[in-house]
Amino acid sequence: MARKLLKRYLPEMRKLSEYPGLRVFGRLLHDPNLWHLNRYSASGAVAVGLFIAFMPIPFQMVPAAALAIMLRINLPLAVALVWVTNPFTMPPLFYLCYKVGVWIIGSVDHELAFAWSWEWFRKGLVKVWEPFLLGCSVVGLVAALAGYFGTRALWRWHVITQWERRKKLRALLAQRASTHGHQHDRHAEPRPPTPN
Repeated sequence: MARKLLKRYLPEMRKLSEYPGLRVFGRLLHDPNLWHLNRYSASGAVAVGLFIAFMPIPFQMVPAAALAIMLRINLPLAVALVWVTNPFTMPPLFYLCYKVGVWIIGSVDHELAFAWSWEWFRKGLVKVWEPFLLGCSVVGLVAALAGYFGTRALWRWHVITQWERRKKLRALLAQRASTHGHQHDRHAEPRPPTPN
């Protein structure tokens, strides 16, 4: 059930292989392990996708795909999860990363008044890059570990739940068949004895 749900929302091989940044991988994208969903491939893909999502780099899908290919984990899931950080979520998440970095380093918190200008990138980013990158790495690692172990636990829980449900259904069907068989035997007319 979880596998079917994930497959419904994940991008298809054709769409991903047409993405300009992923064309560099060529035939490597045809490895069936990259498209298979199981507990290992899903949990690894969640970890990779979440870690790369918090890295402040352009074209995050490309390193996510490269890691998925290297680790032979589900490529669509790894690539899709980098979109956790998108133009809407990036400012608050990266600000959180910066604050985490400041807290770890224990440095003075510089005012992070962002402006779209070359001057800000030249002067402002120099002041905050150390806590920002440290915070991104720490938050990315924590998110990756939580995603990895959370996915494995959810997958296991789902499998056990499905197995228990099937077991109960089999027992119920067996009980109904047994009850139906006894009722049929009671209502059946006795057969006359067969001649010798």
